[in-house]
Amino acid sequence: MFKTNVRKHVVEKNKSVKETHKIVNHSSFLTKHFKKVYPIGLQKSTSSLSSLSSLSLSLSQNSNDSLTPLDENISIALHLISPYQRKEPLIVAAAKNVQQKQPSVVFSTEPRELKRCNWITNTSDKAYIEFHDECWGVPAYDDNKLFELLALSGLLMDYNWTEILKRKETLREVFAGFDPNTVARMEENEIMEIASNKALSLADSRVMCILHNAKCIMKIVLECGSFSSYIWGYVNHKPVINSYRHPRNVPLRSPKAETLSKDMLKRGFRFVGPVIVHSFMQAAGLTIDHLVDCYRHSECVRLAERPWRHI
Repeated sequence: MFKTNVRKHVVEKNKSVKETHKIVNHSSFLTKHFKKVYPIGLQKSTSSLSSLSSLSLSLSQNSNDSLTPLDENISIALHLISPYQRKEPLIVAAAKNVQQKQPSVVFSTEPRELKRCNWITNTSDKAYIEFHDECWGVPAYDDNKLFELLALSGLLMDYNWTEILKRKETLREVFAGFDPNTVARMEENEIMEIASNKALSLADSRVMCILHNAKCIMKIVLECGSFSSYIWGYVNHKPVINSYRHPRNVPLRSPKAETLSKDMLKRGFRFVGPVIVHSFMQAAGLTIDHLVDCYRHSECVRLAERPWRHI
């Protein structure tokens, strides 16, 4: 039994030695032919398999070149004996998995929607949105502009802002651009023509109110120099800046509006109660009531910080 095991061990050892010589001879054979095909030399290494692996890498880098039948046989042999031939597919598969798991980044090209006061909604009329974005809360110092906003605010007794703003251009046309001097001199036939305008649907009393207020403004101009100087004097020529966060916090009237309303009524103005006057002050920028998270709040505040100039 012992002798049989010894013989078996010797036979296996001789077989291993022969296989090793066979691999080395095969490596020398490959090196000899590679020098004829590719101008690359085998670097000296402690392992012939390491050299063959380097050779296999060089061959793969030149894989775009046309291969001869000898090149193909050499390539197959290198892949069979290379110690890395089993690891490469795993690395490639891992790389593919990483690429598949990486989330794709999508950049939106849509314009960012502006944050407005909460009462401006998706269903709001375009005219109302433009009024909010371009006029409401912007300090106005021109007499004609102030007269226009006072007249439009007075119509809130019969209409809402959207209905009034849709009539704005027609109102400007029939009331001569809201020049108080011109409106104050209108005659009865002009008044009747405006009242009969179906596009406006204004009652005679409303038309007469606007004409009467124009005459009151002309008296103030003679006394104070301008309607603007009179109006802005009630806020010390500086807009009142509020910081409301919710629509429910915005008041319908204010102490300053009540004070101005009382004086205007004494001077003969019509339809200038505290609520109407406060709406006028909001529209003319005497008070800034945009909500703090509305993009117009900071813009109107910046305009309000400019030095006051009356016309």
